[in-house]
Amino acid sequence: MTPDTILRWGLLSTARINRSLIPPLRASPRNRLVAVASRDPAKAEAYAREWNIERAFGSYEALLESPEIDVVYISLPNSLHAEWTIKALRAGKHVLCEKPLTTRVEDADAIAVAAQEAGKVVAEAFMYRHHPQTLKVKSLIECGAIGEVRLVRGAFTFTLTDRANVRVNAGLDGGCVWDVGCYPISYARTMIGAEPVEAFGMQFTGPSGVDETFVGTLRFGEDVYAQFDCGFRAPFRMHMEIVGSEGLIVIPRPFKPTARETIYIGKASDQLEPMAIEGPELLYLGEVEDMADAILNGAAPRISLHDSRANVAAILALLRSAREGRPVKV
Repeated sequence: MTPDTILRWGLLSTARINRSLIPPLRASPRNRLVAVASRDPAKAEAYAREWNIERAFGSYEALLESPEIDVVYISLPNSLHAEWTIKALRAGKHVLCEKPLTTRVEDADAIAVAAQEAGKVVAEAFMYRHHPQTLKVKSLIECGAIGEVRLVRGAFTFTLTDRANVRVNAGLDGGCVWDVGCYPISYARTMIGAEPVEAFGMQFTGPSGVDETFVGTLRFGEDVYAQFDCGFRAPFRMHMEIVGSEGLIVIPRPFKPTARETIYIGKASDQLEPMAIEGPELLYLGEVEDMADAILNGAAPRISLHDSRANVAAILALLRSAREGRPVKV
């Protein structure tokens, strides 16, 4: 492909999250949405009409076989991410897969092998990682604005009442850590710039057997920790706080920032000063353009497969700790 190629995208499923990606695909001059697939042909046709998409495929396989598709966006349930990412790679497609990329370390390794063999790009769709707010916080830490990071604290919760939702389906790898806890875990790892060595978790398990409330601690070294809570049984809340040896940064909307955000930085909690940050009007535009840079220009994706694998490993250690009631090595 040449830098002036327009990438042709296909949506693998009609999941609700698609509606967040469709506008940035249409806004980007280097990307074009051309197809959607569903296991139900009638559903695919109806979705294509609703969203004005050129092609509708009545199976996932048919979309992957099409020479008209360059990139596939996978928004299937968690348990299907690895399977269809690997199938897409073997069909010669680049892949943007919704988080979590996988729910097993072995699957992350298999995806890496398949991507290398196919010579294609795979990236996990953590859209917040591409936002100027996240990049600014990371820059502040790297330039020593708050000294050495000692503690990262955060939360991501909302109330889920629909018991038929895939998020509480154990067979589809549901649970609050995979759904929302993955965000503060990813954020902490990104800002600390290292991988945890030990995990301790506690959970409330709902009727379906998945974690619906989770509280976790990750130890990154002798004096570096991350703490978070996540769940489906509390009001909507999201925030992150980064505590350094010489100051702190508070991020009120870390995971779904708007086009105009404010973070707070200072030497103490009663000395915080606001810092305004401008971002794109389309939150998911960053991950779309990152894919285009990687495919067309050979740039490294901002979220590497090694990075995604490490997030999976941290989550699995936390879940194991909660089951066993003790700290475990990551």
